[in-house]
Parts: sequence; C-alpha cells; structure tokens
Amino acid sequence: MTVSQTFLDAVSARRTYYQLTNESTIPDSRIVELVNAAVLNTPSSFNSQSTRLVLLLKQEHEKLWESAKEILRGIVPADVFASTEQRLNGFQKAYGTILFFESPDPVKALQEKLPMYADRFPIWSEHSSAMHQFFLWTALEAEGLGANLQHYNPLIDERVCAEWNVPADWSLKAQLVFGTPTGEPLEKTYQPLKDRVFVHGL
Repeated sequence: MTVSQTFLDAVSARRTYYQLTNESTIPDSRIVELVNAAVLNTPSSFNSQSTRLVLLLKQEHEKLWESAKEILRGIVPADVFASTEQRLNGFQKAYGTILFFESPDPVKALQEKLPMYADRFPIWSEHSSAMHQFFLWTALEAEGLGANLQHYNPLIDERVCAEWNVPADWSLKAQLVFGTPTGEPLEKTYQPLKDRVFVHGL
C-alpha cells in the first residue's frame, strides 16, 4: 500500500464517536508526540504559527467537563438541563481533550507588516486552527481512538484560562474529546459529488 493510500484510508476512516471510555489505546507519550507533530507540521498563513494547543488528560480532562457542567447549569433552564448534563457526562467519561486556541500576537504582527491583508489574517488564522483539528482528529483515530469535536467556547473560556494558566487573549476555537470507542460512529451521508466538485481541462 502506498503512503498516499494510507493517508486517504485514515482520512476516510475518521468519524464522530460519542461513546468513549477513559482508556487509551496508546501511551500518553504518543499522544503528546501527535500533538507536537500537528503543531510543527500544520501550515499557517505566512507561516504565522498562531495556533496554541492545550492537552488535558485523565483528571485534568475530567475537571474541564465538570467545570462545563457547573457553568451550563447556571445558563440552561433547569427543566431541560438533564439532557445537557447527560451529554457533558459523556464527554467527561472519555480519556482526554485537546483545546485549540489562536494567539492574536502573530496575527497582529502580520496585520501591521502587511496592512493590505489586515482583514484577512484573522480568517486565515481560523483556517489553520481547523487544519490542526483535522490533523489530530484523524491521527488519533488512526491509532485506534475515537473522537468528537465540540465548541463550548466562549462559555468556558474564562474558567479554562484561569484553571490552566492560559493567556486571556488567546481565543478558544474548539475542544477535541477522545478515548477508546465502545460504540459505532455516527453514520456519514454524502451529497452528490457532481454538485460539489467541478473539473475543467481534462
């Protein structure tokens, strides 16, 4: 099998898993290795390298989702909070969470250096964050883990910054929850390629 085919197989196998346990198929050192690889090798506009990642494992991961429950309990109406709590409990039962941030400093530096593109750099920063998310979602599942991507920002931002000493000006973009899957992934449906891909010049 070619390297290209291996990559395509990993991309095709990536799915959303919600039924996860607090166990890992790989050692923590390997998870850190994957996170480091994502940061070193994922592209960013003008090589700005604005993405920042925080990896929470085991008790630190559980603490994140306990905090999320406390915060949302004060926001979500009591008569419907049970379903929200059940969903958050599912995340808390997993093994870890990767928090994806963007630092404004590299973006501001580029805006000052290249004012012609000043309004585009924040958008391109978001593009880089998304690529980091895709990289790690695919890489973790290629190692036998399952994952799902959440967006509880900005509700949890202040608590996260205080608890894990994150600079207040970093912008939280997403939370990738992962663990060993115990159920099947959500079914993925596809819209017709003829409506989505257009080729000229063949």
